[in-house]
Amino acid sequence: MTNEDQPAIDLKVDVAHPARMYDYYLGGKDNYEADRAAAEAALAAAPELRAIARENRAFLHRAVRHLVDSGVRQFLDLGAGLPTQRNVHEVAQEIAPETRVVYVDSDPIVLVHARALLNGLGRTAVVQADVREPERILADEQVRSLIDFDQPLAVMLVSVLQFVPDREPEDIVAPLRDAMPSGGYLVVSHPTQDFRTSQVNEVASTYTRAKAPAVARRKSEIERIFDGFEVLEPGIVQTPLWRPDGPVTPNLDLIWMYGAVGRKP
Repeated sequence: MTNEDQPAIDLKVDVAHPARMYDYYLGGKDNYEADRAAAEAALAAAPELRAIARENRAFLHRAVRHLVDSGVRQFLDLGAGLPTQRNVHEVAQEIAPETRVVYVDSDPIVLVHARALLNGLGRTAVVQADVREPERILADEQVRSLIDFDQPLAVMLVSVLQFVPDREPEDIVAPLRDAMPSGGYLVVSHPTQDFRTSQVNEVASTYTRAKAPAVARRKSEIERIFDGFEVLEPGIVQTPLWRPDGPVTPNLDLIWMYGAVGRKP
């Protein structure tokens, strides 16, 4: 099917969406008035959100590079968001061109942008699906066409599980873990309420008012996401502290986002 053959998609631009708000934090242009209004309300409560978004993106890049260097050649990126500032396939395929990547997101605008970005890239695909339905994702024809679940792969859940406030995140991860072979990896980043609690709660309130409810979780809750995995050093840490490329310069008190990588034994 060519891009011209694709059916029209309702982008729902009158309702804020976390992927487009994140794009706004990063200085992107793929956002709409509803997204900008909600993002500005969140920034009024916590101006550090832009720094948190940048550090989260940098964590993703470092994690992908580490995993490719460790031999991983398959990535399943759930809640991938809008294409921005070097995506998983760009980072991975720069090191190992044969790497295969499947992006999954529920936002229809992500599908539109990804179709254009990935047109003609046979090792990369995008699937519209909800992270709340891991079994459906695992059974998807496009996922199965690119991902060999008998070989090591990395599942990416980077800054997405907070948008599933009505389920325990470990229940979403469990089917994904069970589908992985030994040597598979899980990459997670997640906001925390362990510090700057009042700002975190106010940001959560702005997302709820924007009809994009989110929940920050404590480190003990994030640890449960890695049940069945061996967490790599340095453990579950603030994102700038996960294997930094150089000196850590931001004010860590403002970075209320944890990141970690786990390996299935």
